[in-house]
Formats: sequence, C-alpha cells, structure tokens
Amino acid sequence: MFVDELTIHMRAGKGGDGVVSWHHEHSKEYGGPDGGNGGKGGDVYAEAVRDIGILAKERFEKEFAAEDGENGRGWSQQGASGEDIYVKLPVGSVVTNLSTGQQIELLSEGEKILVLKGGRGGLGNEHFKASTNVTPKEWTPGKEGEEADFHVELRLVADVGFVGLPNAGKSSLLNALTRAQAKVGSYQFTTLEPNLGEMHGFILADIPGLIEGASEGKGLGDKFLRHITRTRTILHCISVENEDVASVYDTIRTELKKHGEGLDEKEELIVLTKTDETTPEDLEKKIKILKKKNPRVTSVTILDDGSVTAFKNELIKLLQKK
Repeated sequence: MFVDELTIHMRAGKGGDGVVSWHHEHSKEYGGPDGGNGGKGGDVYAEAVRDIGILAKERFEKEFAAEDGENGRGWSQQGASGEDIYVKLPVGSVVTNLSTGQQIELLSEGEKILVLKGGRGGLGNEHFKASTNVTPKEWTPGKEGEEADFHVELRLVADVGFVGLPNAGKSSLLNALTRAQAKVGSYQFTTLEPNLGEMHGFILADIPGLIEGASEGKGLGDKFLRHITRTRTILHCISVENEDVASVYDTIRTELKKHGEGLDEKEELIVLTKTDETTPEDLEKKIKILKKKNPRVTSVTILDDGSVTAFKNELIKLLQKK
C-alpha cells in the first residue's frame, strides 16, 4: 500500500530532575551539598531517506518520542542526556508542525533537520551552594520537551514527470526506459500510485492518469500531481489511438493549470506513444497538429528497441542541457 501523507505525533524528551544530596565521607559526615543536575531530554530530528514506501511502514506507529534525560545523582554526578530520535521520512517530504504552522522540506538523502528540542535538565542542590547558603535544599525539576502533531506530505523529487490520460502508455514507457516494474493493463487507472524509475542517473516519475475534471475530484482526482511539482521536465504522453490529439493535449494542460504550483510553466516534451498502432502518414499528421501547441514533439513505440533507444537518447540529451 502506497502512503503519501500521514499525521504523526512527535515528542522530545523531558529533562531529568535535579536532586538534593549531601556529601558523606567516613571522616566527614556532612560534607556539603553534592546533588547533581538532571540530564537534557533528547531532541527529535526528521531524517530524509530514499524510500518512498517508508510512510506505509510508519502509518501504524503514530507516536515518536525521544528519550528522557536521567535525574541527577549524588557525588555531583549529572544525569545522562536522553538519546535523540531520528524519524525517517522519504526524500521530498514536506513536514508541517500543526501547532505552529512551521514547515520544513527534506530534499536530499541523509539530511537531518531538528524539529523538536528536548527539555533542559533540572538543577541539583549543589548549584545553589553559596557563602550565604551553605546547606541549600533547593532543586528544580527537568523541563518538559517540546511536542506536536506533524502532517507529512510526500512530494517526489524527480527529473521527469509523466502525465497523460489513462492508457496513454506511461507505465509501459517507464518500464522500457528504466528497470521499473510498473503494473500495466488494458483498462483505465491501472496505475493507482506513483511509480519511479532510474535512467542513467535521472529519476523518472509516472503518476496515475488524469481525466477532464481531475482537479475537481473526478477519476482519481489530481492528488498525485503534487508528486511532479518538483520535476524539471513534464513528459506529456499522448497515445496515437486518440483521433483528436489536440483536444487530449488541451485537457491535460487545463488540469495542470488548475492545479497550480507552476506545473503548466515547466518545460514540456510531448511524446506520441503506441506509434505501432498507426500509419506513418497519420503519425506525421498528428505530430504537425501538436507542434502548433508546442514545437517540442517526438514519438515512440515500446515494441521497437530502436525507437526506445532513440527516444531515450533524446530525453537524456534534453536533461543534460539543464
């Protein structure tokens, strides 16, 4: 099961309490105050990992807590600080503190960002020793750590985002270009969740097909469009099986514009797919129609290795220019 948003609770550790203690030795029964301070509570960090499935693993564990600090001890011993906790989230996550509205973004693997601070340790009675207070009985408790609910929204970080109507051949093309094993079928909405593939160091993302009205919730809606808001290039797939390719193009472009976040302003490459299903004359005609919309138009069939190789080289050349 693919999960791309989640609400979790995080809690930093409480600081340990300071203590009241008196120094005892064989020759000196009351040697003065020696109560140590409490240890600091552990902090909470968000850590970016390259695993888009990790939210599915964590959907049952809604509580993440750092370790509390230890209480102080006699003989002037300070309590140990609590262990920090690193909450692993996918690269591309937008993490929102629901209490403050503050947002952070995890954009690179291994990145660690502090989200909650642990509580300060309390003071032991030795801290209060002074010439005017030689037998202090004062001590302070440890402070509570910060805690909050966080909403985590995954937005994939990819070089290319595939868009198009259902059955535009996006998943098949992703499989042909990469080692992805995206599900392929002859019915609408075969793709129910984003698929990723790697091509010569570039990340390609295939999202579920869009239909007219997706921005208003029709079909699978446009919830998956968030995953291509960070892509460098939009690969607009249109099957040659469509008679009116201009209308199909306009439908998808309208949904991109309605979604916003600059999707309709990204660099776009139109690719006519399934070219084995038509004649060279019909293909040329449809290419000319689409070039009036965007001069950057190409074509491919996954049934011809030469066609796939040529398309791959063209796509790599485009990406290397950026």
